[in-house]
Amino acid sequence: MKKILIQTSLLLFIVGSLSSCYTQSYMVGEGPQKGVETVEKSHYLIYGLAPIKTADPVKMASGASDYSVTIQHSFVDGLLNAITFGVYSPTTTKVMK
Repeated sequence: MKKILIQTSLLLFIVGSLSSCYTQSYMVGEGPQKGVETVEKSHYLIYGLAPIKTADPVKMASGASDYSVTIQHSFVDGLLNAITFGVYSPTTTKVMK
């Protein structure tokens, strides 16, 4: 019984640690025109269920009508998430004008 519990725990740890980085991208208007990039972090607790501070792409675009937004869970974000066992889950938001 102890062996099964250890194997199950190890399997769950491996599956949880192998989750991939994700990226979500979208364009507003004609997309980026000038090549100016703004980067901001969003901070969440408990696997992203409780937002502390979220980036606002509209404010980051500062009035531009054409821009692209990329929200990603980078390697560093995933590492911080793994180290804190999901208590702290950051994401990175990039706006290209």
